[in-house]
Amino acid sequence: MPRVRELELFRVVLPYGRRVESLLVKLTEHGGMTGWGELVDAPDEPIDDAKALLDVDWEHPDSAPSGHPAIDMACWDLWTRMRGVPLAHALGGSRTSLTATVRLGLNPTPEHLVTQVNQQVCGGYTHVTLDIRPGWDIEPVRAVRHAFPALTLAVDCNSSYTTDEQLVALDSYGIEVIERPFPLEDVGSHAALQDQVAAKVAVEGPLLEDYLTLRAARALILRPAAYPTLSDARRAHDRAAANGWDIVCAGGRGTGLARAAAVAIGSLPGCTLPCDVTQPPKQAQIVDPAVGAAGGVVAVPFTQPGLGHDIDEVKARKLAREAFRV
Repeated sequence: MPRVRELELFRVVLPYGRRVESLLVKLTEHGGMTGWGELVDAPDEPIDDAKALLDVDWEHPDSAPSGHPAIDMACWDLWTRMRGVPLAHALGGSRTSLTATVRLGLNPTPEHLVTQVNQQVCGGYTHVTLDIRPGWDIEPVRAVRHAFPALTLAVDCNSSYTTDEQLVALDSYGIEVIERPFPLEDVGSHAALQDQVAAKVAVEGPLLEDYLTLRAARALILRPAAYPTLSDARRAHDRAAANGWDIVCAGGRGTGLARAAAVAIGSLPGCTLPCDVTQPPKQAQIVDPAVGAAGGVVAVPFTQPGLGHDIDEVKARKLAREAFRV
């Protein structure tokens, strides 16, 4: 039974992009074993109830007084390490590897985009997700489909559309998934689009019940970091899968800890779509082996306990702009 004697918090500035910050949590139990968690883009505010976990016996992470997503993840990592089981197995996962999608952003020209897609296909990817926006949709998708007739394609709209005409037109190019076409609260527009296209409309989870009721989508974008606990993420998976939805597990950025948890969730049986686990620059990762795709495939660590990765604590401390014990 775990009993945490020390909790450390690290606010880490990631060395890429827009200088995203992560909150890292390290738990140490009385026997010296540790567990780690991470929340990317964490609010810069104190965790008021962090002390509630100290010197308290708990039998399962769901019963631990965590009160914070990063602490919950650390509890799962610690609990599974103490039992010698992989996090993926403890959550109910069964896959040993995941097919990955590669995400390609907006490009200067369709021709330049085709060149990028070719590089990824040559690197082993069989699934590509294209970022699209009004004015950058039909032409780039047409160019990619013409160059790669058999490639599985998805598009991510980043909630940027207000009408569905262009999105309906995309359906003729054999798109598998249309992600986040409209603002999430506009359930009706999602439902109208799903009625008109063969592609699966994919949405994120906060309004899952509304979307299920109106049959307004057919796929869930499952981001474990968006839920208070990993068990909450698993319940969203179970609810969507029970209703026949496909699921894409997503988790990018960060130092590798949150990404490792996303891979564990992605091993669940309902995660039938290629996972979206963005691989950051190596200098941003504090886990070994690094979490990411090789040849379009992400390995699920089913032979190592916990998150399945060693933690470079020295590197974590070097990246931290602030660290303190509770």
